[in-house]
Amino acid sequence: MWDNEKNKELVKILKAGGVVVMPTDTIYGIVASALDVSATNRVYEIRKRDSNKPCIILIGGLEDVQKFGIFLTEEQKNEIGKFQGPVSFVVDIEGERFAYLHRSTKTLAFRLPAREDLRNLLKETGPLIAPSANIEGQPPAKNIIEAKKYFGDQVNLYVDGGEIRGQASKVVRLHTDGSMEIFR
Repeated sequence: MWDNEKNKELVKILKAGGVVVMPTDTIYGIVASALDVSATNRVYEIRKRDSNKPCIILIGGLEDVQKFGIFLTEEQKNEIGKFQGPVSFVVDIEGERFAYLHRSTKTLAFRLPAREDLRNLLKETGPLIAPSANIEGQPPAKNIIEAKKYFGDQVNLYVDGGEIRGQASKVVRLHTDGSMEIFR
């Protein structure tokens, strides 16, 4: 799906604080660097997202959660390894440094995509927030034409992955003792 020229442009835009609509491992997402406050806030504005609702963060490897001051327990890692299909795991976060991400929930949700090409891209870009590509309350875009109707020229790049009719990921709350709750 990703070619070198597309990757170079995509990585450059995201590292510069840009916003991109692209296929994820589930559906089209409107993505930006999770480590860039202004880029994250721009996604909320463009998408008209509820400001109290945190976004799922795509990561290239489990070690990426450490960039947010989170250290997974062995029990949590074991649980993550048991899931089949797209699963986002929610864990506790301390402090206010990432309040722009946790939105007063004191938790962050991460997803490690199964697709190796996407994980490799994430290793280049760093963690990305990735809410679905739609205006809050509307159905997710199934293709770039629908995404452009939602966002027009408000995003820096559209990456066409054809028609995608996936579903949002399962969301699971992981506690430090390895116990869990399924949210979605």
